[in-house]
Amino acid sequence: MIKLKSSDYKVYSKFIENLAKKLTKFYYLKLNKPFKVSNKLRGKGYDPVTSADKAFEIFIRKEINKRFPHHQVIGEEFGHKKSKSDYSWVIDPIDGTRSFVIGNPTWSNLISLNYKGSPVLGLANFPILKKYYFNTSFNSAYVSDNGKKRKIAVNRKATFSKMKLSAAFHGSLSLNQQKKIPQILKRMQFPCADALSYSHFAEGKLDVVIQCGNKIWDIHALTPIIRASRGIVTTWKNEDAKKAGNIICAANKSLHVKMLKILKPVSK
Repeated sequence: MIKLKSSDYKVYSKFIENLAKKLTKFYYLKLNKPFKVSNKLRGKGYDPVTSADKAFEIFIRKEINKRFPHHQVIGEEFGHKKSKSDYSWVIDPIDGTRSFVIGNPTWSNLISLNYKGSPVLGLANFPILKKYYFNTSFNSAYVSDNGKKRKIAVNRKATFSKMKLSAAFHGSLSLNQQKKIPQILKRMQFPCADALSYSHFAEGKLDVVIQCGNKIWDIHALTPIIRASRGIVTTWKNEDAKKAGNIICAANKSLHVKMLKILKPVSK
């Protein structure tokens, strides 16, 4: 597992916490107004992008470039700025664009700092909710909620019989595939809201989160937050979550093993 020096964690975590505050301020000053929506898939499906997505990413890139000009940057909307640096920033300017479009407040800004390809620091900022989640080290994660900061941890005592499960397939599983995992279907009793579900998991409000089709910018920022809160996060094939794709988070090893077994018929 790749880790940073404690002094490096301090520098970068301070940067992302300040960035969270700047992003919320930027939203209310510049983006809390009508916006344009277009469809990236152009008749082959629906994948919306808004003028706010692009404005957020431009803003984030400028903030990173001012402080760390030699770092690589990978963003959902504007691609990969390459360099020889071992550090790269992975940006999802608005995670949950569909929610943003309809006025659902659960959308977020996701930003990950990767070292040698592995996420080491993450930020999930929710401007409308006035809260953000982040980690300050390999084993310390926090939520700042309306200016009050507290340390978070998963519910490690969670059991299969009493677990709170949130799941969404995002159109990635056919009805026939879903029929192969009835134990999950009947336990999907808690709503899934993109990065907010992962964030709620990290603070112990959910015990298992299952999602399909995550891109690197959907999960990289959340991975170090989840791990720092003592959660387990992998693909459905039990591979490193940095590969993205189908993702599962579980509050303890017992739950993780059980859920991977249940998902096996659809994880090939």
